[in-house]
Amino acid sequence: MMHDVLADMLARIKNAQVKGKTELTAQPVSKLGLSILDILKVEGYIDSYDYKDDKRGGVVTIKLNGKINGIGAVKPRYALKLDEFEKFEKRYLPAKDFGRLIISTSNGLLTHMEAKKKRKGGVLLAYVY
Repeated sequence: MMHDVLADMLARIKNAQVKGKTELTAQPVSKLGLSILDILKVEGYIDSYDYKDDKRGGVVTIKLNGKINGIGAVKPRYALKLDEFEKFEKRYLPAKDFGRLIISTSNGLLTHMEAKKKRKGGVLLAYVY
């Protein structure tokens, strides 16, 4: 039984990237995972993804472009206030403004850069650089 679908999908992406693969398949996939893939695509960390609903959790095929050095889910999920962003940037990212923290806010999923601009706090879900 799988407990954290998001962490499993991000670990698969990291492992495929380390092995030098250009494509991977992840199953099952949650709506949260698809939203994070949207952010990764917009930020340029992946080329594309294709989701197919097989009535058993879904299957996603992800095309990698070699730009991911590190990616992972954050456990436990920390609640962030506006003044705490820098502390978690130092903890999960290698340098300031290098990489992204993915945060669940009342406006949906945002990167920490967008959350700072919109002045929104939220729950820290994942990081990528």
